[in-house]
Amino acid sequence: MVLLPKESAKLVTKLAKDVFIENKGIKELALAVLDAIKTRKIHTGNFAQVKFHPKPDDPRAADWIFVLDTLNFSFWTDTGANKWKVNGETGYFAFCAAVQRAIDEEKPMWDPKYYSQITQKEAEIIFRGDDETTIPLIEDRVKNLQQAGKILLDKYQGTFAECIKSCDGSAKKLLKLIVDEFESYRDEADYEGHRISIYKRVQILIGDIWACFKGQELGEFHDIESLTMFADYRIPQVLVYFSAMRYSNSLMSKLKSDEPLKQGSREEVEIRACSIEAVEQICDEVQRLIKADPKLGLSPTVVNAIVIDHFLWDYRREYAQELECIPFHKTRTIYY
Repeated sequence: MVLLPKESAKLVTKLAKDVFIENKGIKELALAVLDAIKTRKIHTGNFAQVKFHPKPDDPRAADWIFVLDTLNFSFWTDTGANKWKVNGETGYFAFCAAVQRAIDEEKPMWDPKYYSQITQKEAEIIFRGDDETTIPLIEDRVKNLQQAGKILLDKYQGTFAECIKSCDGSAKKLLKLIVDEFESYRDEADYEGHRISIYKRVQILIGDIWACFKGQELGEFHDIESLTMFADYRIPQVLVYFSAMRYSNSLMSKLKSDEPLKQGSREEVEIRACSIEAVEQICDEVQRLIKADPKLGLSPTVVNAIVIDHFLWDYRREYAQELECIPFHKTRTIYY
């Protein structure tokens, strides 16, 4: 049996040897999140503000988002190497810019009839950089697209919207469907005799659908709070920066020496799982603060793990220079 991400996170946090959650930092970060809610820095419209994301009235939106999140992994750069850039953008935004450029060049990137047949040569053209630097793991990206496209064509009338509709507004059901059907989304590992899951990409996919459609129509999920944050390599960096999470001396030393962590290794699992639990605790604390102060005029439902994740990710980008003092873990994988 595979434990779901919330259960996995609680188990790993309890047994962790190298990553620890710090209550004082959790409370401080909860206050920062509450302030961001009050000033409207945190709201569900953040997704639509990204110029490369589809708008909810675009009939291709659900399928476009599915392609983005099927390929949303491994954008970090090896130390000393040139960054992969597209139109001057780096990381995830370079990737989104490449997809947008391909669509502008009349390649139907949202259509599984197209990408189920995509070749590596075509993918190399689509993801060409501003210079000779190439996107990491191009072979895996091609494989993911081909596999996902064939399943949509064979079982879901050639559109991810059918997957969503078949789940009756349940994020939990949709998560299970995606993990069962699409191999590249099975972000799982063995930890201390348990099969645990992190499910970063499947959860960000559902979260992006929810955010794009502002919780309505295709984005209406009655159990959206069942999702966790999206455990990658950047959010842990912010949690450690805020002292909501702490690494052992040996793990910090390893990260500072730029030693990569293997996907599924104990330390890598602990970093990601403890990030999930830390954000759950931040969410609980923000909800407690809202309930304790009716004058705020806020409902506890304005906060969940998704909006906290968006806040932390945006914070990392805004204060990138300040956060350089905290090393992030490097794991070359298709899962994040």
